[in-house]
Amino acid sequence: MNKELIIQNNPSGAVHIAFLRDKKLIELHHEKADNAFLVGDIYLGTVNRLMAGLNAAFVNVGHEKDAFLHYLDLGVQIKTLSKYTKMVRNGKPDSAITSDIVESDINKSGKITQILNRFQQVVVQVSKEPIANKGPRLTSELSLAGRFLVLIPFDNRISISKKIVKNEERNRLKKLLQSLMPQNFGVIIRTNAEGVSVEDLHKDMLELTSKWEHLFTQLGTAKPPQKILGESERTLTLIRDLVNEDFTGIHVSDSFLFNEIKNYLKAKSPQLEKIVKQYTGKQNIFEYFDIEKQIKTSFGKEVAFLGGSYLFIEHTEAMHVIDVNSGNIAQKNINQEENALKINLEAASEIARQLRLRDMGGIIVVDFIDQRTQGNRKLVYEKLKEEMESDRAKHKILPMSPFGLIQITRQRVRPEMKVVTAEKCPTCRGNGEIQNTAGLIDEISNSVKYLIQNLHHTSFTLELHPYMAAYVTKGFLSSPRMNWFWKYKRFIKVNSVSNLSLVDYRFIGKDGEELVIN
Repeated sequence: MNKELIIQNNPSGAVHIAFLRDKKLIELHHEKADNAFLVGDIYLGTVNRLMAGLNAAFVNVGHEKDAFLHYLDLGVQIKTLSKYTKMVRNGKPDSAITSDIVESDINKSGKITQILNRFQQVVVQVSKEPIANKGPRLTSELSLAGRFLVLIPFDNRISISKKIVKNEERNRLKKLLQSLMPQNFGVIIRTNAEGVSVEDLHKDMLELTSKWEHLFTQLGTAKPPQKILGESERTLTLIRDLVNEDFTGIHVSDSFLFNEIKNYLKAKSPQLEKIVKQYTGKQNIFEYFDIEKQIKTSFGKEVAFLGGSYLFIEHTEAMHVIDVNSGNIAQKNINQEENALKINLEAASEIARQLRLRDMGGIIVVDFIDQRTQGNRKLVYEKLKEEMESDRAKHKILPMSPFGLIQITRQRVRPEMKVVTAEKCPTCRGNGEIQNTAGLIDEISNSVKYLIQNLHHTSFTLELHPYMAAYVTKGFLSSPRMNWFWKYKRFIKVNSVSNLSLVDYRFIGKDGEELVIN
């Protein structure tokens, strides 16, 4: 399988990143130059409001909208974090987390008013970027992510990615981390850690503890609201989280980003440094790798797959709805049930791709083509689960109902990717309605009258869409042009102009200039 990252840097500073699998667009990320609230950033904020009804707090972290912190996102060790924050702000001498400051876990069914106070200073981490008119979503369960490990303060557990399935490897990694973990810190071992040497794991742990030291230093002098620890820019974060030995190329159009990525991989994964290549062609890098074309065909309401079959994707306030349509596909040699199964299986692959590509979150309902047998419905369900295994977002898929519906919930941590692939109709301006012919002819007739009687033009040409030009001139005695002739004793020349829309027209004077009618 061929996996590539294509990275384009715009003059404005925005970075566009495309993830291709076998030349097919799977993920698309747009990083704005002024995006100040990335997932993983840690802030010292101030509690502005406590909402007992929501069991949540609104925290000022410097965004125009207060950020949202729910009780369930406080983390069970919030008391320890609050105590540690207060000690550091009061001049705690070192960054170590000693056993004497560890408090008991909070009750998961408690109230936020029992834990936080208004105007209290809190250390929080962005768990969701600002979306639409909402501020960032926060958590107080801090985590520092590295390439192989995630360091969790005020904890002492070792968790291992479920994608590492071999018991021997799980046991090896657990034993290694038991000797590397600092006191009162927990660790999550990431999928990338599989097969990694103890030297690389130790190096990753040292970098994470260095991050904690930096956070401690910043926390002591910060004035809220202030960022005290920032994630790397999304380009490097994606490379950290996504790129592994399976990748065959990282193509970058910008020389600065090229050197930055190359140096990053040289330090983190030297064996991957050689796959970073700078694109120097004259053609836009996204056009060269056929990404622009895929974007235009993948973000509309209708998405084609398997010849004439297509998905119809509709976004509502409450959920996303995806309808699978067979189109004109029907193979002669197989019956209707087999044909429906073939289309549904292909649709499952495209749906999994669309969810990642658009980063659709919340509730998604998929209406597959009806199938009579439970076995075939199960095959489609299993295919969708298999295709979504590589999706890094948390998700849950329910089995197909007898009505052919599958329900999906999927976490979204960044704004949904929306790409405009359609333009407003120049004739109806997007409202689906145009002026009727009789109304348009009345409008033109009034303009003719005004030009002759008020502006005293004796000779001018009327330019119209070919269809309307034929309508105006058709018939010797009953055409609108003949009516004007009998009424004003002027013969008006009519020209058809193909680039005019159906309802547009203009009058041209003797000198060739357009006549303006106020």
